[in-house]
Amino acid sequence: MRANPTDAERKFWLHLRHRLTASGTHFRRQVQIGRYIADFVSHKAKLVIEIDGGQHVERAASDAERTKVFETHGYRVLRYWNNDVLSNIDGVLDDIQRAMTSTPTPDPSPQGGGE
Repeated sequence: MRANPTDAERKFWLHLRHRLTASGTHFRRQVQIGRYIADFVSHKAKLVIEIDGGQHVERAASDAERTKVFETHGYRVLRYWNNDVLSNIDGVLDDIQRAMTSTPTPDPSPQGGGE
C-alpha cells in the first residue's frame, strides 16, 4: 500500500466521493483483492477502478495479470490514465457511471451462438 496518492488519484478520489457516492455507491481506496491492492473499489457494484501513470506502458503484462485476478474475484475493472483524470475528470466519471448502470454480457453468453 502507498501512503501518498498521486495527484491524479487525489483529484479522482475527491470527485468520486462527491459525485458517485451521492448515487448510493460507496468506494474505498487501496483495497486488497487476492494478492494485489486495487486503487479504488466498490464492493456493491463489484467494480475496480485503476488510475495508471506512464510507467504502466511498460507493465502491460503485469496489469493484465492484475485485471485477471480482480475478475476472478467477480470484479469488473476500469482503467484510466492519469492524464485523463487530470484533464477530463467529468468524462471519466461519466464513463464510470455508465459502467455501473450497465449490465455486462455474461461470458459465455447464455444464448449461445457464435459458432
